[in-house]
Amino acid sequence: MRKVTIIGAGPGNPDLLSRAALDAIDIADVVIGAHRALAGIDVPPDVVRCELVKTADIVAALTDAASWQRAVVVMTGDVGLFSGARRLVEALSGNAQVDVRVIPGISSASYLAARLARPWQDWRFASAHGVACDIVAEGERAGELFLVTSGGEDPSRLSGELVQAGFGDARVTVAERLSYPDERIICATASEIAGQTFDDLNVMLIDFAGGAGSPAGSSAASEAPAGASAPAATSSVVDSAGASRAASSRWPYASSGIPDELFIRGDVPMTKQEVRAVALAKLRLTATDTVWDVGAGTGSVSIEAALVARAGSVWAVERNATGVRLIRENADAFGCGNVYAVPGVAPEALAKLPVPDAVFVGGSAGELPSIVEAALEKNSQVRLCVPCVTIETLTEACALLSGSRFKGFEACQVSAARAEAVGSHHLMKAQNPVFLVSARGAGGEGGAR
Repeated sequence: MRKVTIIGAGPGNPDLLSRAALDAIDIADVVIGAHRALAGIDVPPDVVRCELVKTADIVAALTDAASWQRAVVVMTGDVGLFSGARRLVEALSGNAQVDVRVIPGISSASYLAARLARPWQDWRFASAHGVACDIVAEGERAGELFLVTSGGEDPSRLSGELVQAGFGDARVTVAERLSYPDERIICATASEIAGQTFDDLNVMLIDFAGGAGSPAGSSAASEAPAGASAPAATSSVVDSAGASRAASSRWPYASSGIPDELFIRGDVPMTKQEVRAVALAKLRLTATDTVWDVGAGTGSVSIEAALVARAGSVWAVERNATGVRLIRENADAFGCGNVYAVPGVAPEALAKLPVPDAVFVGGSAGELPSIVEAALEKNSQVRLCVPCVTIETLTEACALLSGSRFKGFEACQVSAARAEAVGSHHLMKAQNPVFLVSARGAGGEGGAR
């Protein structure tokens, strides 16, 4: 079996590559990556070196090169934070002759946090790189936001939008060319950042409660040169449980229950708005959760979950090719870079997924017991929610989730009706009732996880 190793190269300086990453490169037949990702990496002279960025081009290169046995794909940053690794893993997952390994790198977020000498577990994460970012909606949520940008104009433009919305005192840190010799970190207010120009390679950290890189209340900008630390400051926690719902320009609200019409839809089944809102409550998600959405359909539940677990990940398993396409399109439309579309049939497709904190079984195709078993094997304390349309599925779900391997069993019926105009009047039209069965694995505190 041929092996593909996807490597997170870190912010850019090759000195930050891990030992595991260097070992993978040393034994590779071919090394692929963007020009910046490969710059400075010592690739053996007998190894094929390909400068490629797009997933389709990388897959094509691997397909055409019949002679290789060990390929390495180098991604800038970390493979889990707004990385192209997601699409590449999806594209290669259907090839039974290829074994994919992923090696993490130092993300720009963790590197910046180290440079500022402060923790980063309470930050929210968003991207303005090729997707819309409602920075004003982010400001209304308060807390600290780490933002991946798309060019040198973004810090000034986004800071200007904050000023116009009354957030001129927000503390903004702009970090340019992190890890390189000419690295520069600027800490100031949004008002002071607006109008400045920056290197195209930059990220932002915004503290809407004050203190993003400078002492709270300070109005003077400060710069941290390479090799030194910027002033430390207090951090802001979104809430005691760590839950935070990320704003999206398509749905800039903190509440669940996105209207059905905002999703890109086809003939693939979709969990309706009212059912989604209750299901999200039953799953009890936090900002860092790993979520499985099994039988994801159009990905509506995946999107809702991803907006809550913005610092986590959502794995949307779908057997229908049209559904997989819709999941990806909806993830792009809502700016959810943490949604991973997984083509395949459960439970087989679940084997290589990361350990889940929560599982939503939107469709089981008669495999509900096997799906539940797969989730429990990964995490004996996993939280599950199973929507049931038929009495048969309800009976099966209740029997499974009320058993001795679970605790906190709940079952409820969601019966919603929507007003529809009939002439000059409005009549209530009932939606199909859906039962939601939920529970948490009863495994001991020392179990999986």
